[in-house]
Amino acid sequence: MHKERNLLEKISLFLKGLAMGAANKVPGVSGGTVSFVLGFYEELIYSFQKINLKAFKLLINGRFRSFFRYINAQFLSLVLFGSVFSYFSISLVLDYFLQNNELYVWSWFFGMIIGSIYYIGKDFGDWNLKNSLSLIIGASIGVGISFLTPAGENDNLWFVFVCGIIGVSGMTLPGLSGSFLLILMGNYVLLLVDSVNVLFNVLTSVFSGNFEFLDDPIKVRYLKIIGVFTAGSAFGLVFISHVLGYVLKRWHQIVTAVIIGFITGSLGIVWPWKEKIFRQINGEFLIDQNGDKIVENYRRFLPDLSSGTNWYAIFYIFIGILLILGIDYYGRTRKS
Repeated sequence: MHKERNLLEKISLFLKGLAMGAANKVPGVSGGTVSFVLGFYEELIYSFQKINLKAFKLLINGRFRSFFRYINAQFLSLVLFGSVFSYFSISLVLDYFLQNNELYVWSWFFGMIIGSIYYIGKDFGDWNLKNSLSLIIGASIGVGISFLTPAGENDNLWFVFVCGIIGVSGMTLPGLSGSFLLILMGNYVLLLVDSVNVLFNVLTSVFSGNFEFLDDPIKVRYLKIIGVFTAGSAFGLVFISHVLGYVLKRWHQIVTAVIIGFITGSLGIVWPWKEKIFRQINGEFLIDQNGDKIVENYRRFLPDLSSGTNWYAIFYIFIGILLILGIDYYGRTRKS
């Protein structure tokens, strides 16, 4: 697991991090599913698991080289840098397409998740009663989450910290969308849209030598929020990874069955044909800070097959499936 990587492998890890970060930002899509399909999920979990007391002792004693080798720092830094970078690059492109071609984007993701279910389940093998029940439990939880009603926005810093822990679960739990959970908690726009946009503007100002943002209480507030959210995410990554590493080692098949169930259940969240239900109070639509109506939930429906647009959407579903099958084929040919 701790190996020297050539330049091509480093670029590949960075690109995988880009894909995972982009997926984490899209409600309904799990970055953990991306890491599972792209083949670096277990290394990600076990690397985070190495951030423990022994690692801190190495760091405090000044044994930096041993520390970096112990926590698999090269791997983690490439994946996480790619994931963070995507928030200011690929994620912005995804935001654009979600605003202008929403049906096709959801169709593409829907197809990718179907392909992911095949990819993870094809070599599972032993579908005994225990594993089948685990699959059903995982799917039931996934479906149940998709029908929950979101809460209102809450910028209390303790709550934001908890949002960080829960929101990062999408990186570590395939099939569980951290972004969708943040919508349910009411803080998706606050944490992954408004705060990220303010951070981007502040970083741009800093690089140009402009520090006027320090006198702007609104921007300072957003910086505090994203700082606390980041701290919660970092804590969540390490904590959840320790738990997952433990259960994967002891109940690998059961956990994998639950994960397949989660991913199957999440199909309801990314179902392409849905209509937004906007939040209202006393008949008035609630508006976020960008002037957009706040989505409360979705009404799902079957597609009208007499519409050419819907046939294009079905085409994109198959494109998503073929993309995952192509990744699977590429992985098998590399091994052989």
